[in-house]
Amino acid sequence: QVQLVESGGGLVQAGGSLRLSCAASGNIFSIDTMGWYRQVPGEQRESVANINNSGYVKYADSVKGRFTISRDNARNALYLQMNSLAPEDTALYYCTATTSGLGRYWGQGTQVTVSS
Repeated sequence: QVQLVESGGGLVQAGGSLRLSCAASGNIFSIDTMGWYRQVPGEQRESVANINNSGYVKYADSVKGRFTISRDNARNALYLQMNSLAPEDTALYYCTATTSGLGRYWGQGTQVTVSS
């Protein structure tokens, strides 16, 4: 199994920045791709960004140029630097890890609230 714990969420004004962190533990050697999803109550969970073991990254169109995903394999950590935040970025942000043969794992989520 893989355990994921997010941190770094909070309340920020529009135009501000936040950095989310995700600490991975357990069977980390099985992890291939890690990423961030977000969900607003009543809506589907959507992919924000992901990064695989080769360093290939993919972003949702809505965050391109504002968010940066990075991964520190030595620290078993995943990050999401969020700049130029807007009220529509308000959501519960989840860290996710996709493994080779063990399925996908999710963290408990960290709330990001952007005030206008």
